[in-house]
Amino acid sequence: MATVRDTTYDLLRALGLTTVFGNPGSTEEPFLTDFPADFRYVHALQEASAVAMADGYAQATGRPAHVNLHTAPGTGNGMGNLVTAWHNKTPLIVTAGQQTREMLLLEPRLTNLRAAELPQPYVKWGYEPTRAQDVPAAFMRAYATAVQPPAGPVYLSLPLDDWHQPSSGPAEVRTVATRYAPDPSRLREFAARMAAARSPVLVLGAAVDRAGAWPAAVALAERLAAPVWSAPAPERAVFPEDHPHFRGVLPYAIGPLAEALRGHDLVVVVGAPVFRYYPHVPGDHLPPGARLLHVTDDPQEAARAPVGESLLGDAGLTLAALLDLVPAAQRPPPPPRPAPASPEAGTPPSPDALFAALARHWPPDGVLVQESPSNLAALRRRLPITRPASYFTMASGGLGFGLPAAVGIALAERDTGRGRPVVAVIGDGSFHYSVQALWTAARLRLPLAVVVPVNQQYAILKSYAELKHTPGVPGLDLPGLDLTALARGYGCAATVVTELDGLGDALRAALAEQRPTVLPVPISTDVPTLL
Repeated sequence: MATVRDTTYDLLRALGLTTVFGNPGSTEEPFLTDFPADFRYVHALQEASAVAMADGYAQATGRPAHVNLHTAPGTGNGMGNLVTAWHNKTPLIVTAGQQTREMLLLEPRLTNLRAAELPQPYVKWGYEPTRAQDVPAAFMRAYATAVQPPAGPVYLSLPLDDWHQPSSGPAEVRTVATRYAPDPSRLREFAARMAAARSPVLVLGAAVDRAGAWPAAVALAERLAAPVWSAPAPERAVFPEDHPHFRGVLPYAIGPLAEALRGHDLVVVVGAPVFRYYPHVPGDHLPPGARLLHVTDDPQEAARAPVGESLLGDAGLTLAALLDLVPAAQRPPPPPRPAPASPEAGTPPSPDALFAALARHWPPDGVLVQESPSNLAALRRRLPITRPASYFTMASGGLGFGLPAAVGIALAERDTGRGRPVVAVIGDGSFHYSVQALWTAARLRLPLAVVVPVNQQYAILKSYAELKHTPGVPGLDLPGLDLTALARGYGCAATVVTELDGLGDALRAALAEQRPTVLPVPISTDVPTLL
């Protein structure tokens, strides 16, 4: 007779979930026993790395991913990147072992107390099956919940003695919709408002990239003769940043954001929150006289918006539908934004100089994974993203995502056969949050280049302290860290780039390796402004 384990593995095969990211623990061993030859276990050395690897892999493949954690402590380890997966809207099926049912009443060691509640509110659904026989059906429901909009992580707590129990029969494999179209009547209202606007502006978010909707976004911007901004703090690039209509990334504070939109009477936000703010800089949410239209596939996002009228719908389907309804504007297109001035030379170089050099040697089909908060403005200024699915970072603001996510993305590039080169830009502070991800990349022989701007400080926190007038904060300097020794200890190549003239050769050599390469680059310690 088939066991619960047999039936569950058959379901995972049917759903295409044959890659498991995790770090094994005792409560997971019954599930992992005699691990099937047609499955692959991606071994991370810590659960936070496992979650972020799965997140990157799911985003790059466009399919959900399975993460297996170790009961309550392992869930706790992975929680920071589970928060990021929630904000990234990444479909993850997160499973965790649970103690044997026969002892749960006694609360023995490694019991996951109130397991379904532990990851809340950062999962769409949390559940511990009442019966062993319900495990396969719970997986199916978890999958269906994770992929439906808004996509996101789900969580199953699975007692270790469930796996050898007899199954009640094959699991029912179902398909579910993952996109929905906007209401036609509401859509026509939005189109009429856009056609009547004197000076509309588009603000686009990550959902445009997730929907593969760059062409529709470009076509609508050109139809409206409207400038395009990226929504603040975007986790993905949303529009070709060399396009003459593109204006950049909006500031993530209330007053400065409204000031950037001054002069527009209609703000059309597609696929982003309204808005993702960080420091509190008071002001009006919109410039005087402006109205806002909001397109999102997330009802909660629509409900919490402080201003505007909402339309629920997939970003790509809505943009395509608007193209059929909005007439061409009878006004000239916006002028291109001026190119930034050449960065000044210096020793050590400024972040702008580093990223201008990186842009000169950027591979045409490169994928950028970014986690260098204090240098982000310089990076986005100097290295425009011109292709879809080419920029990834954390929507949550929590560190420790970028390095393991880059590992998952590089693995996805190999698995899909696209083979696009992956370059991670990770600050020397961020680097240490999930440094153990390098070991997984080395074991998988992934050609991943990790550029580390080294300023020996948490410069983003110094910027925040300056903005908020909080001097004397301890723990903001990072002396005495040897990144090359750490990288080599995990099985990676490592080369310190002391002269920017050598960055191109170092980058090409790194991407030609069949293992990750860490490239520390000392930069200026000047603290940038936050806004």
